[in-house]
Amino acid sequence: MLSVAFVAMTIAITAGVFTSLDHKVAQAMQSIWQESLRGLVLGIAELGGVELTTLLMLALLIYLWRGGFGADALVVLAFAGAVGLEVVYKSLFFHPGPPLSLSHGDGPSLTDLLPGAGKGNSFPSGHTVRTIVAYGTLAFVIRRLAPSRVVRLLATPAAVVVIVAVAFTRLYLGVHWESDVIGGVLLGGIALVAATVWLDRPRKAEN
Repeated sequence: MLSVAFVAMTIAITAGVFTSLDHKVAQAMQSIWQESLRGLVLGIAELGGVELTTLLMLALLIYLWRGGFGADALVVLAFAGAVGLEVVYKSLFFHPGPPLSLSHGDGPSLTDLLPGAGKGNSFPSGHTVRTIVAYGTLAFVIRRLAPSRVVRLLATPAAVVVIVAVAFTRLYLGVHWESDVIGGVLLGGIALVAATVWLDRPRKAEN
């Protein structure tokens, strides 16, 4: 269903279905902008940056591999696949981001060096994609393996808070349209479902 919704979203954007709503949301964010919050918002946005999320996935890979969960470590491929598809979309799908008059800029990132970055294409939101896959997968693993019950209980709520906060920064900073964030949620959701299905797959019975 998520895959169908993502394709439908792409078609709808091409047809201009979201244009009016995108501009209304962007203007609403512009009207509540507070320059004093810029540093805080940029700091939150870094939680979904390619640098931190990649480091988190590498740490998860090493943890699972060294912990004897060799096959489970392949779950990081879901993250890599989602990021790869995002880059392809940014390179090929013409969908310029908000104009400078509505944008407050973003922090420096290695994504500025990726293909398509210079074109200004903004669908889907990479921060949203990476945040959903990285923190969602971490929450899933923590809920399964953390020795502390409190940590297990807090894993999912904490991941949700981070995901929502990072997604909001995309709109508040004016670096993405609302449709970009929705697209990021859908693509990130697809990859997260793939990751959890892999981690929750049937295991061979011990001999």
